[in-house]
Amino acid sequence: MSEIRADDPGPTPGEPVATSEAAIVAAGWRRALGNLVRVFNTNKTSWLGLGIFVVIAMAAILAPVLAPHDPAAQSVLHRLDPPSADFPLGTDAFGRDVLSRLLYGAQISLLVGVASVFLAMLVGGTLGIVAGYRGGRTDTLIMRAMDVLLSFPTLIMGLLIVAMLGPNLVNMIIAIALTLVPKFARIARAPTVSVKERAYIEAGRALGYSDIRIMVVHILPNVIGEVLVLASLWTANAIQIEAGFSFIGLTVRPPTPTWGGMIREGFEQIFNNPWLAVYPGLCILLTVFSLNLLGDGIRDAVDPKLRDV
Repeated sequence: MSEIRADDPGPTPGEPVATSEAAIVAAGWRRALGNLVRVFNTNKTSWLGLGIFVVIAMAAILAPVLAPHDPAAQSVLHRLDPPSADFPLGTDAFGRDVLSRLLYGAQISLLVGVASVFLAMLVGGTLGIVAGYRGGRTDTLIMRAMDVLLSFPTLIMGLLIVAMLGPNLVNMIIAIALTLVPKFARIARAPTVSVKERAYIEAGRALGYSDIRIMVVHILPNVIGEVLVLASLWTANAIQIEAGFSFIGLTVRPPTPTWGGMIREGFEQIFNNPWLAVYPGLCILLTVFSLNLLGDGIRDAVDPKLRDV
């Protein structure tokens, strides 16, 4: 990370200084990536989590190529067929291929999980950094608003938002993101309060650097590690929330497949045709498991107490 010394003469007009600072910031990010790879090599389970998640993500992206059948195509002749050569994971009560629906359902689950967490990280992280850096009334106003949002249980908050906005994919992403915004704000604020008191931040202010420049160039790199750790863990949580909403019907409308919706459809057949609910449940389990392993690796990389440097 770029540090500003007290004896630094400050920026001079022209491109070379900007380029030099950009190079220093880029070098800091390269060092962080190197630490991440080194910790992953030490903690082999992190590579396992990354590998599982990449496989699931690639299966979702390549669903149109990998799916053997149309996920919405119904066939009365193949209702509740057990696993076979034509239908590797069997069919559901409408004769639809379970494997194809799992692949397309992964698109919904991963899209909701990643998009909602990214939106929450962007909004909540920004609010947390601004609150911690500005302090005073700004800090009080932002954090009290976050406390109000945190007073609602996550599931209840999401249900209220989806009920008001309507059950569709975009509203689902917004609902889950709003439940996570206060958590990201609190996580981003804590290190910001500590970092802003360091000497190079004071030197930056003395040299006339703008608040936006200080927050983006000098504070953000110190905050992003902790935020990314929780982003990986809360992505798993977001996928679980989406599955819960799908189970009770507050998501995309049928026949669009979702893992939670498939569990709900197979719930009534759990004793006679268990694959209808077991397979989507295993998909959710593997995805959450991989993200937890990945989050552990990122945590070890960004926390100096947990890694050998």
